Amino acid sequence: MKGVILAGGLGSRLLPLTKITNKHLLPVFDKPMIFYPIQTLINAGIHDILLVTGGNHAGDFLRLLGNGSEFGLAHINYTYQEGEGGIAEALRLAEYFAGDESICVVLGDNIIETNIADSVERFRKTEKGARIILKEVSDPERFGVPVLEGDRVVKIEEKPSEPKSKYAVTGIYMYDNTVFDIIKTLKPSKRGELEITDVNNAYIDRGELAWDILEGWWTDAGTFSSLHKASNLVEKTGANKL
Repeated sequence: MKGVILAGGLGSRLLPLTKITNKHLLPVFDKPMIFYPIQTLINAGIHDILLVTGGNHAGDFLRLLGNGSEFGLAHINYTYQEGEGGIAEALRLAEYFAGDESICVVLGDNIIETNIADSVERFRKTEKGARIILKEVSDPERFGVPVLEGDRVVKIEEKPSEPKSKYAVTGIYMYDNTVFDIIKTLKPSKRGELEITDVNNAYIDRGELAWDILEGWWTDAGTFSSLHKASNLVEKTGANKL
């Protein structure tokens, strides 16, 4: 299995900070934000990693991360996203990198307290379909929200005004290599983007989506309030625990 970190976009919700740097290079407590998703993949035993970035500050990732030796990696792969087209559009750039293998995708602003090693191991045993990770949150309307029937996710609704569950779909996804065929069939949403929720719903329609509940805390860091929350959580309890 290979790892893909999506760290593009313009970070408009964090202006004016993102006028001078990429959102994913902002500090979360004592480390750049991008360090956390890299460590999430490494803790899950994934060492072949592609970083998808974009914008005017993409070169700063190379200056910060180099070849990944600080993380014990032999190499980090990089690719560049032109403009903004949604998470699924960014993921499409990883097709050449994934080849015949399955992938674990982590959004670059997602930070977790523990690790995803057990979920990755469950997916590795089949390497077919998709597996998502859910977390109960107080504000599910901000995220993709699963509609549950018993132990089945029957649909995912993107940022619903009236969420049908208290869970959010975290920005951690595992896919077999047919994900790229699915992306090629997508049409832009009302936001003009290719939505990752549509990818997950396609796997649901095929009866090939599994899910786990994440242990420990989880947060994104894409707004001022969530960035502040992430820094406080890392300071108090730490992140990426084995």
